[in-house]
Amino acid sequence: MVKIRSRLCVVVLATAAFTACRVNRIQNDHSIAQTLYQGMGSDPGTFNPILVTDASSGMAIEDLFEGLVKINPKTTLPEPDLAQSWDISNGGRTITFHLRHDVRWSDGVGFSARDVLFTMRAIYDPRVPNSMISSLTVDGRPLEVEAPDDYTVVVKLPRPFAPLLYAIGVPIVPEHVLGKALATGQFNRTWGIDTRPDDLICLGPYRMQRYVPGQLLAFKRNPDYWMRDERGGRLPRLKGQVLMIATDRNAMYLRFISGLLDVYRPRAEEVWELQQKQGELHIKLQPTGVDTGSRFFAFNRNPRHYIHNGKMDPKYKWFTDINFMRALAHALDKRGIINLCYRGLAVPAIADISPADRIFHNPNLKDYEYDLKLAARILDEAGYRLLRPGVRGDPEGHPIVFELTTPTGNPTADQICAIYKQDLAALGIKVNYRPLEFISLVKKLDSTFDWDCVLIGFTGTIEPNNAANFLRSSGNLHIWNPREPHPATPWEAEIDRLLDAGTRVMDPYQRAPYYWRIQQILHDQLPIIETVREIGYVAYRDSLENFDETTWGVYKPEWIQFRH
Repeated sequence: MVKIRSRLCVVVLATAAFTACRVNRIQNDHSIAQTLYQGMGSDPGTFNPILVTDASSGMAIEDLFEGLVKINPKTTLPEPDLAQSWDISNGGRTITFHLRHDVRWSDGVGFSARDVLFTMRAIYDPRVPNSMISSLTVDGRPLEVEAPDDYTVVVKLPRPFAPLLYAIGVPIVPEHVLGKALATGQFNRTWGIDTRPDDLICLGPYRMQRYVPGQLLAFKRNPDYWMRDERGGRLPRLKGQVLMIATDRNAMYLRFISGLLDVYRPRAEEVWELQQKQGELHIKLQPTGVDTGSRFFAFNRNPRHYIHNGKMDPKYKWFTDINFMRALAHALDKRGIINLCYRGLAVPAIADISPADRIFHNPNLKDYEYDLKLAARILDEAGYRLLRPGVRGDPEGHPIVFELTTPTGNPTADQICAIYKQDLAALGIKVNYRPLEFISLVKKLDSTFDWDCVLIGFTGTIEPNNAANFLRSSGNLHIWNPREPHPATPWEAEIDRLLDAGTRVMDPYQRAPYYWRIQQILHDQLPIIETVREIGYVAYRDSLENFDETTWGVYKPEWIQFRH
């Protein structure tokens, strides 16, 4: 543990070095430093890739670790990564991965199949909560993983499992560093955000150089990274990266237009200004397509939160009453949100899977029309009547009041919540809006379950089964009632069955109906209410070369460099 005085010194020195670096950066050509500056919206919660459940933690370590395979964001097909090739045999029930021989961990120890086996043991260890296990189980059973030698990994399946190549690319962690922690039950306490950067033993294109909470994460190029370009040149081409932390999106935008950031994904209200100032700011602005993820209101249906000592909080009945939820769905003004919050650069979100996924998105769902009169009528008919002007009560006479939260620092989310709160107030429903710092909110969602309603977003995935930790009743991100020991409702049990059945079908077009049905169930049962999907843009310095962002991510990020 770092002593407080030492830690304060580190922060002061790092801040001073950072300031000097930025002054030098503004005054000189970017190509001199070959360091890419981007932003992130909050501090990470962990540096342990197995424990990551939030976007900030994932962003912080995504360039430190690699998996057996990776997904090409242009073709959306699996490609070699730590595994240079693989063979499929036994009718699709056995996959043999052939590992690269020239990969070393950042402490000089060679990467081998033992690290892959160890990573899988950590994922399947019941003491290690993680979001990967749901997509790496077949019929409720873990994969059988063997290593006949140091550079071969054999995965055996009880049956053909279509999503495997999209799920197996989990970040590999080093056995020689974390093996003892897993054996002694200390794995969950390893590689927290107080870990010294040099102690993060990694094998990705970058190494962490320093972390200053609330300010920045700095990375330097990994000199031992295995990948080479088409001419045998070392990769990545950048010498370093910096993630500047700013919970305030306005502050992030100002940093970009003042030259402190090289890449920025603007909000809708910023797009027009950036379009007009491309020449002045020496930037390029490009659309990236409809958001692949989703932003939704989730309602807590967890009896562990609402039922204590035999007494039930009335909110539990409200949020599990389909009539109440239908009324709340009709009270969401998506068109108003698109116009007011996104300047028209968004589309209504109806299904859980984005239309960016042209195979698995269900295009047949009919949205809940915004209609406050209809919402009031549904509530009246279900026994939720006005107790007095402006105050609606449930059938037992309890005034309907609940809390709404979302991560702090996002003005668009604040606006969406304000619009929804106002429309619910018109129905006589009081909403207490209290945004929370992201780490505190994650703790409520993951551990204490102390929340009523949350506006939150999840990133999208090409393979729909990779969202099993959200969709499956036992998933840790089954946000409205995580880790159910048994499906709490028949429709959740049906989703579990559909997830299992969908993995048995190898042809993606024949698999699609299973996931279309899941989207229909979520649409009908309303544990979440979808909002809208933004039409995304990315802005970046025109001195950047080989920067190619697609709907599903950046293509060949190792090739990015500043023009000399």
